[in-house]
Parts: sequence; structure tokens; C-alpha cells
Amino acid sequence: MTQNNKMSLTTRIMLGMVAGVFLGLLFQFILGEKEDVLIPLGLFDLALKGFFVDGLFHIGGQIFIASLKMLVVPLVFISLVCGTCSLSDPKKLGRLGGKSIALYLTTTAVAITVAISLALLVSPGVGYDVPTEAAFDAKQAPTLAQVIINMFPTNPINAMAEGNMLQVIVFALLFGIAMALSGESGKRVAKVFDDLNTVVLKLVTILMNLAPIGVFCLMAKLFTTIEMGLILGLAKYFFTVLAALFIHALINYSALLKILTGLSPVTFLTKMKDACMFAFSTSSSSATMPVTLETATKKLGAHNSVASFTVPLGATINMDGTAIMQGVATVFIAQVFAVDLTISDYLMVILTATLASVGTAGVPGVGLIMLAMVLNQVGLPVEGIAIIMGVDRLLDMTRTAVNVTGDCMVTCVVAKSENEFDTDVFNDQNATKNLVKLD
Repeated sequence: MTQNNKMSLTTRIMLGMVAGVFLGLLFQFILGEKEDVLIPLGLFDLALKGFFVDGLFHIGGQIFIASLKMLVVPLVFISLVCGTCSLSDPKKLGRLGGKSIALYLTTTAVAITVAISLALLVSPGVGYDVPTEAAFDAKQAPTLAQVIINMFPTNPINAMAEGNMLQVIVFALLFGIAMALSGESGKRVAKVFDDLNTVVLKLVTILMNLAPIGVFCLMAKLFTTIEMGLILGLAKYFFTVLAALFIHALINYSALLKILTGLSPVTFLTKMKDACMFAFSTSSSSATMPVTLETATKKLGAHNSVASFTVPLGATINMDGTAIMQGVATVFIAQVFAVDLTISDYLMVILTATLASVGTAGVPGVGLIMLAMVLNQVGLPVEGIAIIMGVDRLLDMTRTAVNVTGDCMVTCVVAKSENEFDTDVFNDQNATKNLVKLD
């Protein structure tokens, strides 16, 4: 066995992340205000930014994210079909859905309440000068009725091709139920899906071992191109959002987990390291879903029949991190434009953001669309979004890690309540050493 295999996946990802951040900041320092720097190599000159940042790092990072996204639809569909067809009680689906959605909406409401409270305490927008060029074109969000209609696919294959996860989830549930009701024919098809699930999980294993390289490329490009001056200019807003995210992830989730299940929050958070680092690197709950499912089942002990339902649903509608950004951003923009919001306005923000987390599920740019809805609801200028967009990239990465943590917390709570949870796996410290490892 090589030394590389002895080193845990968490350690390798962390090394890749740190190395990427360091190299990115070094490149940014060397480039300064220049468009590019040429490195003479005798026969030709090598462009520092063109070859490395826009070349190797960009290609490596995008291939890594594309590889993860490639797994999402087959993994969710196959895993959800396997979980659904194995349910002995069809009513269980209704319970799973009710509990999951109720918990996701509750945590979202708690998240935005914490964010608004902290922002009112810190007052990040007081004294900030409004840029005259601030402008933002808000896209129209679909109505809740339209979202419910769009959940049911007219063409399941097209839904898979477009990555419409709500439609994929609905079709997988219906397909799994049909298999469970089809007797021997359904059992024969179920065996095929079980084998497919094993193969897809092996593919996840292979790709996860390439993760340190992908994370390195993503971090190196990001920290070469990120504008640190913008972060310094919006430092009060930036760190208020970060503080709210950490409070929600470390305190709120821990309290809910302990109260509802009696499980150890320390063990839970320790086992979330790999999934959180993937989420931070990719800035996408959907792209991180293969790792989230592996974490929920292999490390935390939730049975696949529950995790295969709650994790894809959470990746689609769980917007706790985004809700926190909206809460702080609403207070920040109100203070910047000197608009006094009442208690009823803040209650409307909480209600709107909570319901919008379902109403805008699966829409590209969902965070900004939801924020535009919230601002319109309380009469704040949507142009204020342009002020915070410059620092949103790093915050988006952090709130994705919070969302993934919430997905797994809700999965543990629902699985425990359904007696579909292996406490021995949860308490097994050896399961934290490595998420996946090639045989």
C-alpha cells in the first residue's frame, strides 16, 4: 500500500485546498495589476495566467465539477428507486416527505431569524457609501403553483438530461412505487437496480479519489482571480454573514440533532468534514450530492431507504445558507439606503424567504432570485444586490457547506424517527478516517 492510500481523503483534500489557496494568492501577488506575466523558457514564453489559471487550473476544476454533476442524476434516480421499492409500507413515503419538508422549512426559518437578529446587532450597512453605478437586473421567480405543476415531468428522459431534480425525484418515487406493486416482475427489476447502484457507488469511489486534484485547481483559480479589495470594503457585511453561518451550522444544527435524536453533535460534525469540504470547493449542493449520500449512509448510519429521499430533496429545497445571506443582506441594504423596516417587515422577510426556498427550487441563480423577491416584498431597492455580488463567491461556498450539513442533520433526524438508523455506524470512529478508498 502506498503512502498516498494511507493518508485519509480528508487530509488529502485539505492539503489540496491549502496548496491551491496559497498558489492562487501567490499568482495574484505576482500578477498585480497586470493582465498576464510571461515566463521566458528559452524557445518560448509561458503565460502565467493564460497557461496556468485560465488553462490548467480552469480545465482541471471544471472537469472535476462536471464529473461530480455527471453522477448526480443516475445516483439520485437509481438510489431513490432502490429505496422506494424496498419500502414495506407505502404510507411511509408520505411520512418521510412530511417530516423532511417540515424540518427543512423550520431550519430555514430559524436560519433567517438568526441572520436578521445578528445583522441588527452588528449594523453592517451603517456608514457604507452607496456606489452610483450599482445596478441589478432581477429575474422573475416562478409562482408556487407553477413550481408544483413543474414537479411532474412530461418527459422523464428530458428531465434527467436537464438535471431537473424535482422532476427526477417525482419520477423515481413513482417508478419505485410501481416496482413495489408489481410482484415478481418488480423484484426482478429491483435486482437490476441494486446492481446498478453498486456500480454507480464504485464510480463515486473512483472519482472521489481524484478530488484533491480537483479541489486544488478550483482553489488556485479562485484565489488568483478574487478581488480581495471588495471583501475588505464589505468586511462588516462579509463577516456578519460568516458568523451567522457558523452559528447556524455549529449551534442550531447541534441543538436540533441532540434534542430530536439524542445523538452526539460532536460526532456528527466530525463526520461531516469531507462533505463540507466538497461543498465548499464546488459551491454546489447538487454536485456534492454523491458525497453527501455516502456520508449520510456510510458514516452517519442513515439507511439508504431514507437518505436516498431526504438528501436529494434537501439539495433541491434546503436553502438555510442562502436564507442567512438574505437576512443579513436585507438588513444591510435597508441600512445602506436608510430605509427603516418594522417588526412586521422583518416577519414578512422570514416568511417570504422560507416559502421561497421551496418556490424557487431548481431555478438557476436561486439565491439572487430569492433575495430579489424578499427585497421587493418589503419595498427595498433591488439594485442593492449589485453592492454585495462582488463578495458573494466565497460566501456562496460557505453557505453551500452549511446547506449540506443541514441535509445530513435532517436525514439523521428523519431516519432515527423511522427506526431506519444504525447507531453503531454513527458511533464508529473508524468510519471518520476515510470516506472512500480504492480497493
